[in-house]
Amino acid sequence: MLPISQEQALELVKKYNSDERDIIHYLESEAVMREIARFLEEDEEYYAMLGLLHDVDWGITKDNPETHLTKMPEILKEQGFENEFINIILSHGYGFNCAGLENKKRTQKIEYILAASETITGLIHAYALMRGKKISDMDVKGLKKKFNNKTFAAGCDREIIKEIENIISLDTFFEIAINGIKKIKDRVGLE
Repeated sequence: MLPISQEQALELVKKYNSDERDIIHYLESEAVMREIARFLEEDEEYYAMLGLLHDVDWGITKDNPETHLTKMPEILKEQGFENEFINIILSHGYGFNCAGLENKKRTQKIEYILAASETITGLIHAYALMRGKKISDMDVKGLKKKFNNKTFAAGCDREIIKEIENIISLDTFFEIAINGIKKIKDRVGLE
């Protein structure tokens, strides 16, 4: 179903993105998406690929954020991805002033999952850094406190994360997301 492997997708991401922090975000998004797919009994590889590639054009558009997600469709079409996959990725930009998406709203399960999953990575990573890079013993209760503290990781949009409540509870999502990133902690500089 997917035209390229995870390894090829990572190489594609690195072709257009050189910032290590961005690569960490993509890897964490991939891990959270894989974990939630496992929980929901969905296609793990498909979900993981969405997480890994969701910001594939960020490295070439971040200096002009309103152009974010405008290069992505062409990049992914060249790799053989179908329109459905590309449209799901576009949906994580709904509500933002980019690619003409500011007035669009997510309506599908997979759209809520991608948007919430890629957004929560920032909160979890910031919390792990605050804890001396430690994620191995991070729990839902601690993450929930940080989530409720709007000044912590203030750029992390809590309303987007809350969209997951269309699918599962916030606490369940926190646990899934933490567990997903724990599984790749060594790849993203965490302990």
